Amino acid sequence: MTAFAILETNVTAYPTVAEAKQAVAAAADSDPRLVVTSEAELASSPLSVGQLVDIWNGFAGVVPFDDLKPVKKFTDRKTAVNRIWRALQRLAPSPAREKAPPAPQAAKVAPKKARTPKEATAPSGSPPARPGTKTAIVLELLRRPEGATLAELMAATGWQPHSVRGFLSGGLGKKMGLTVESLKTAEGARAYRIKTQ
Repeated sequence: MTAFAILETNVTAYPTVAEAKQAVAAAADSDPRLVVTSEAELASSPLSVGQLVDIWNGFAGVVPFDDLKPVKKFTDRKTAVNRIWRALQRLAPSPAREKAPPAPQAAKVAPKKARTPKEATAPSGSPPARPGTKTAIVLELLRRPEGATLAELMAATGWQPHSVRGFLSGGLGKKMGLTVESLKTAEGARAYRIKTQ
């Protein structure tokens, strides 16, 4: 009769109960630690639902349980015990499994390299903008020595204030590589202009 030794989140199948108890006795620092031979014994064990979740997540996703997914919780204790017991049956030796060749292991694959962010390229001369577009209008206003206020940019484009600010930082600053500086006008209003090199 196959016996399963449960040590913390590790579950190991042994051909006899004596071998399973010997393994549990040797691991005195583990909690929980018990030996089960049937679904009824697992159901009557002192394991909490949280410990059953930890046991499930300890082997879910690992060969030969790679088709099982980790869980945050079970619906109830009965569901947890049933699912764990069915999964543990894969560890139990059977005549068909003893004759079958060992299951192939997944090949080790190097982790993917993280993408490097694209660098903003500083344009040579004036940035490309089609004449008559809102980008061209904004660039023309920002190239003036006095720059343009938020109200002027909103009137010229029909955009909301947050859209104008986003375009200044993202569209011009990041995408086009331009430096947009902020300054105060003589009236005390905030103005923006393209910083000249």
